[in-house]
Amino acid sequence: MATFLYKLGRLAFRRRHFVALVWVALLALAGVGAASAPSAGSSSFSIPGTEAQKAFDLLDQRFPGGSADGGTARVVFKAPDGEKMTDAANKATVEKTVKELSDGSEVVSVADPYKAHAVSKDGTIAYASVRYEVPGMELTDASRDALEDAGQQARDAGLTVEIGGDALQTTPEAASSEIIGLAVAAVVLVITFGSLIAAGLPLLTALIGVGIGVSVITALANALDLGSTTSTLAMMIGLAVGIDYALFIVSRYRAELAEGRDREEAAGRATGTAGSAVVFAGLTVVIALVGLAVVNVPMLTKMGVAAAGTVVIAVLIALTMVPALLGYAGRKVRPTGEKGRLFGGGRKKAAADKATSDKPNMGTRWASFVVRRPLAVLLLGVLGLGAAALPATSLELGLPDDGSQPTSTTQRRAYDMLSEGFGPGFNGPLVVVVDAKASDAPKEAVTKVSDEIKGLKDVVTVTPATYNKSGDTATITVIPDSKPSSVSTEDLVHSIRDAGTGITAETDAKVLVTGTTAMNIDFSQKLNDALVPYLILVVGLAFLLLILVFRSILVPLKAALGFLLSVLAALGAVVAVFQWGWLADLFGVQETGPVMSMMPIFMVGVVFGLAMDYEVFLVTRMREAYVHGERPSQAVVTGFRHSARVVTAAAIIMIAVFSGFIGASESMVKMIGFGLAIAVLFDAFVVRMAIVPAVLALLGKKAWWLPKWLDRVLPNVDVEGEALRTEAEADKDGERELVRV
Repeated sequence: MATFLYKLGRLAFRRRHFVALVWVALLALAGVGAASAPSAGSSSFSIPGTEAQKAFDLLDQRFPGGSADGGTARVVFKAPDGEKMTDAANKATVEKTVKELSDGSEVVSVADPYKAHAVSKDGTIAYASVRYEVPGMELTDASRDALEDAGQQARDAGLTVEIGGDALQTTPEAASSEIIGLAVAAVVLVITFGSLIAAGLPLLTALIGVGIGVSVITALANALDLGSTTSTLAMMIGLAVGIDYALFIVSRYRAELAEGRDREEAAGRATGTAGSAVVFAGLTVVIALVGLAVVNVPMLTKMGVAAAGTVVIAVLIALTMVPALLGYAGRKVRPTGEKGRLFGGGRKKAAADKATSDKPNMGTRWASFVVRRPLAVLLLGVLGLGAAALPATSLELGLPDDGSQPTSTTQRRAYDMLSEGFGPGFNGPLVVVVDAKASDAPKEAVTKVSDEIKGLKDVVTVTPATYNKSGDTATITVIPDSKPSSVSTEDLVHSIRDAGTGITAETDAKVLVTGTTAMNIDFSQKLNDALVPYLILVVGLAFLLLILVFRSILVPLKAALGFLLSVLAALGAVVAVFQWGWLADLFGVQETGPVMSMMPIFMVGVVFGLAMDYEVFLVTRMREAYVHGERPSQAVVTGFRHSARVVTAAAIIMIAVFSGFIGASESMVKMIGFGLAIAVLFDAFVVRMAIVPAVLALLGKKAWWLPKWLDRVLPNVDVEGEALRTEAEADKDGERELVRV
């Protein structure tokens, strides 16, 4: 592989005009596609194989035209102090609001609070339910404006009015802190390279790669039913890996220049060596992201595949466009040790080499310390991550709803008013679907279901059954006593399903529980069930890949175990901040609650891929030194001397990029940004920089052991570029032979 990438790097360097033109053309083409594509609607959320999804699908079949996936809104009214909603003036205001809402072009129905018994027992709060014919994200601005105007007119009449539901849901805006993340990345690159030109290359190539990836996602969003979070995730991961991959190749290019090679040769060797590590690091990320398909949740699968596509683009750009831009930069990208005029006046290479040889760099000093005290460093690192992981033992999973919105939003205030007037469970009603088509007495079966549910614990209200036209299917709405995300509500869902099993045996009527709350519970359970198979698949495939890269059994095993430590510690930090509320104000968390259901499996996938990036980049330099005859402990120090500075910079950049998304308005994006940032912090600086060298120092030569039969079977991918070194030595021998002749 190193030889092929070496030739590719030299070719891109020589044909830089063509390479640059191709990538710019692809960017323009993707941009035109994104601009001309129809705007994406709301992404459908389905969970194949779950009871809640089966019930939802059954409702579509048995209640045609019901607009089961249409947008909804709850306009919540509260009377002034000392008044009631049943007072004549307040009642007239509400009825006028209902009439205005009914005139909307996309409105299917508006339930009058006084006819639908939607007034609280104390008479102070009432609500009108609005149903639309299209999903909330697809509502026109005119419909949203009409909804807000109607609420404002009721406010002007003296009522407190708030609006909940998904009708006001919009695509979240990008946070300004994302720009701060990029600015931090730029500063780190400038400090690392000591040159504005060299620092600008990784940023430029990463932005081009993300631009192509996100534009393609936007162009296909409507056709493939991609949600807004898909492009956000692709941007987040694409920026991080794009900058890092380019950083490693530029850094190796400067090191090759410092060895005295001409620029084309240096570009080829940088692509052949660091580029090989980029390919395998990218493969681990792609495997982890595409592997999300095993969960069998379409939304999660699409997010993973889209993000993986952006990673592939980042790898291709690093292997082709980075060498091309190095050709354009010429002498402005200097050898390692030389800085531009703004950063030291361009020291001579000899002086730089002498200074470097006289004074070991920080990576060398740190690795030497770890090699001298490996056991102490290992124990301290493991105990520290174990302590950080402790909060994960009280992990509670759920999906965000209006109750997790900031208190400044009208959706959150509507949620709180409904809880105040009708109880906390009112915001998460359960829909029980009774399929009595196979029953001899459908109505008796439905009545039995209703009576059985009324006798269950934690049930406040059971509404009368609503039948379809043929009378063989009915829906019953159940209001729990607890809030939607509580354990009590989850237990109630299971109790209804358990009771339904007995009723089915007696009456042949099937009982299914659905609704948003039940869908969330089933989603969380499905993710929990898929976590172990997913972990086995992803870690197993990557383990085999790393055996191929490192030609070792223990090094990949150590890499996988270190990853588990870092991801558990990161989950613990997520629980501490988003569930317990530690440092919540610092990170802008306005409402604590259960951790997003997909967070554990998502972090396992993404963090594993990113963790293997640093493993590949750091350990390949160690293996390169070991293969060339150094002692195992000395190889660890050599690997850190060449790679520690760059890996540190790459980790800080990735943390900065992910941290930029913590300022997002959407709680899901905020949690993902924080989780990935803290995971990279733990993995890069505790696992890879401390635990990895400590373990390798303790293992010695055993770390690089590989059974002879496996060594013969495995293909030689030559990540270290041994073939390039052999060719160079052969060329030198040939030159000596010619001289003798």
